[in-house]
Amino acid sequence: MTTYLVTGTNRGIGYEYCRQLAARGDEVIAVCRQPSSALTDLKVEVIRDIDVADQQAIATLQKTLGNRPIDVLINNAGIYRQSNLDSLNIDGIKEQFEVNAIAPLALTQALLPNLTASADSNGMAKVAIMTSRMGSIEDNTSGGTYGYRMSKTAVSMAGKSLSHDLNSRAIAVAILHPGLVSTDMTNFNSSGISPAESVKGLLKIIDALTLENTGTFWHTNGEVLPW
Repeated sequence: MTTYLVTGTNRGIGYEYCRQLAARGDEVIAVCRQPSSALTDLKVEVIRDIDVADQQAIATLQKTLGNRPIDVLINNAGIYRQSNLDSLNIDGIKEQFEVNAIAPLALTQALLPNLTASADSNGMAKVAIMTSRMGSIEDNTSGGTYGYRMSKTAVSMAGKSLSHDLNSRAIAVAILHPGLVSTDMTNFNSSGISPAESVKGLLKIIDALTLENTGTFWHTNGEVLPW
């Protein structure tokens, strides 16, 4: 049985990761600030009161996990704050960097002993970084949305660096765009795909992740995206 730790699991894509993983028989550790009733109804382990942007909360999570091996860490927690040129919302930009870019790096570093334990036992462990196509510099044809775009560019770079730094430890890294998904974060955009469809594609990529294709920036449909 593969053990997955997923952050940001109370709703949307994070919840859907937990639902699909549990349905296929994997062991799931769902990390969140406050669990939704839908999450608590799943047959997964829930670790609550964890704000991934809070270093003390990460230390608490470390203590709770102890030496348990983690086969796959999915850094999913993220936030969106509107920020355009006429209204930059500097506090919102900083908050997005804390949650979207710094937290995944800090959490991955904190859980390296757990990932290494899995790699030592199974030959490889995996880290998934949830980013966005909106963080692609080459793909930016519309501008705006400064904080979200900048934070997602930053976390993509963190994922790419991690793919190099962790390769010798047999830990592979996937940098993932979920597509335009109809969730609360996107105001349930009618043009978006369902969380179920998004996560189905993302899990297919994670399952196929190796040390040979580590550090790749993928769309949920399997397309390799430009940086």
